[in-house]
Amino acid sequence: MAFKLVDPRIGAPAITDTSTTKKVPLGTIVHAYDETLGEGEFIYLKGVGSTIVGSIVRYDDAFQTALATSALTDSLPLAVAMSANVATYYGWYQIAGLAVAAKASASTMADGAGIGAASGLAIAVSTNVQIQSCVVRTVTTSSGAGSTTVAIAINRPHDIATAVAA
Repeated sequence: MAFKLVDPRIGAPAITDTSTTKKVPLGTIVHAYDETLGEGEFIYLKGVGSTIVGSIVRYDDAFQTALATSALTDSLPLAVAMSANVATYYGWYQIAGLAVAAKASASTMADGAGIGAASGLAIAVSTNVQIQSCVVRTVTTSSGAGSTTVAIAINRPHDIATAVAA
């Protein structure tokens, strides 16, 4: 997987790069293309601790990320980490296209099924909050040490709070 910028920007880092210094303004959105996954849309955000490649994160109006969880009290946009972009670092997160998300377990997810997230990892939806604008496409397991991923089709995904004020 090697996304390359479609609309290059001067000074913009590669999609999988992470940096201790901000390379472009937070919230910058670009398009990039991968031979296997096609075109995607990416947003530049500030990282959070425990982020791994494929983490599902929420981000706020200050473009700060937090690992997505099913225990929500507010609704925020979501994105998929393209690097291990931990706290005090900056990097790209996918917000549209075919993304590869890290899964919480090796259990199979059906094509077309909705998913949720716990501690930034994709989980099958049961009574948990379902991610909106996101469906499972295919399940893959990488050759890494037990890391399991799932291909998801996303289009500006967001979570829905469990307790929304009237």
